[in-house]
Amino acid sequence: MFTVAWVAWLGFFVVIEGAALHLKEPGDTLSEHIWKWFHTAKDTVPDRTTRLRRFVLVAFLAWLSAHFLTDGTF
Repeated sequence: MFTVAWVAWLGFFVVIEGAALHLKEPGDTLSEHIWKWFHTAKDTVPDRTTRLRRFVLVAFLAWLSAHFLTDGTF
């Protein structure tokens, strides 16, 4: 059952991202949202939360990579 749910989730993501790529509007893809949310976009004006946002992104990506590469040890 979970395999079906994950495949459905992936399919839903592909549909949303595909529509965003097709429309080509600013701020519609997942990448553009990540850049905005974590203050990594080129036009970002840093504020008091910028370093924290970037740290959270790097820490999550580091953990996710380690988690996948170590078969869930991390």
